[in-house]
Amino acid sequence: MKVRKRGVWLLTLLSLTAVIGVYYLLEKAPKPFDGITIFSDDTLNGTEIGESGKDTTPVFAESYLFEEMRMEVRNERSQLREQLTQKITSDDMTAEERNAAFDEMQTLTKRETAEAMLEMLIKDLGYEDAVVRAENGSVKVSVIAAEMSPKQADQIVYTVKSEWDDARTVQVDFKSEK
Repeated sequence: MKVRKRGVWLLTLLSLTAVIGVYYLLEKAPKPFDGITIFSDDTLNGTEIGESGKDTTPVFAESYLFEEMRMEVRNERSQLREQLTQKITSDDMTAEERNAAFDEMQTLTKRETAEAMLEMLIKDLGYEDAVVRAENGSVKVSVIAAEMSPKQADQIVYTVKSEWDDARTVQVDFKSEK
């Protein structure tokens, strides 16, 4: 019986290898990437670097602050994830406690994903950078903006509430570009 299973596995792997090999042989080979063409004169002539006629000011200080905030949240969640993983793999925990830890880990992953998606959506609204933090239905959004208006805050609140069902309260904090 064991020999038959091995034989089936061997035949399956060989047939899979043969199918993949035939597929790649019959498929048209893609052009190899030539990184030099990126820097050709034709490509560089059609590319504008920066906006002509406008003075641009880099936004380093606030973006650095936002990156620091992201790192703190990431570290806290990493520690929490490590604790939950220890609970899940522990032999001392009951099945219910392991399931609860697993559910909490899934909730944490969903929250992180939702925050990242909201940050991208808010940046797509035209903001330089955004940080979204959520905890127990309360969402705090920090954005870098040249102007701060109630209309902009309402737009951010609407975006957050329309994309995230768990968002009961949304707080928007504007940081100046300068």
